[in-house]
Amino acid sequence: MADSVPDPPTAKPSRVAVDETAVKINGDWSWVYAAIDFDSRLILDVAMFGRRGTDPAAAFLHRLTEKHDLSEAVFLVDGYGYLIALSRIGLSGQLDYVERNPIEKWFQTFKMRVDRFHNSWVDSRGSVREWLEQFVHYYNTQRPHQSLNGQTPAEVLN
Repeated sequence: MADSVPDPPTAKPSRVAVDETAVKINGDWSWVYAAIDFDSRLILDVAMFGRRGTDPAAAFLHRLTEKHDLSEAVFLVDGYGYLIALSRIGLSGQLDYVERNPIEKWFQTFKMRVDRFHNSWVDSRGSVREWLEQFVHYYNTQRPHQSLNGQTPAEVLN
């Protein structure tokens, strides 16, 4: 895609929080999966799937391994489906309902933006993907974070 934003900087995180949330596109539900570097707050990747479950989670996690060095990362997840998906591709994870705050906060910020669309897009999945890419780029490279002393996640990595 010629107009797409650049991928986030590559990272070698020690802890990664992963989660998903539902969004409506033209009246149909889709699931947005996201992963965040626990320490830098960098959004490592975002992907959209037509359903949720172990198979989409495994596909998303595999895609992450192609973009970042996750060989030593521990994944903080909120369900056994993620643990199954992680084991399928040889990654390590643990159920953690407490320390996953960075991904929960990102989804809260994401949902505040989506609410401006009244929780539903009337557009193509491709344009929603493009919006997600733009939003991740903004979040990683332009939006200062209070928890990072006013820096962006990309600045923390540099």
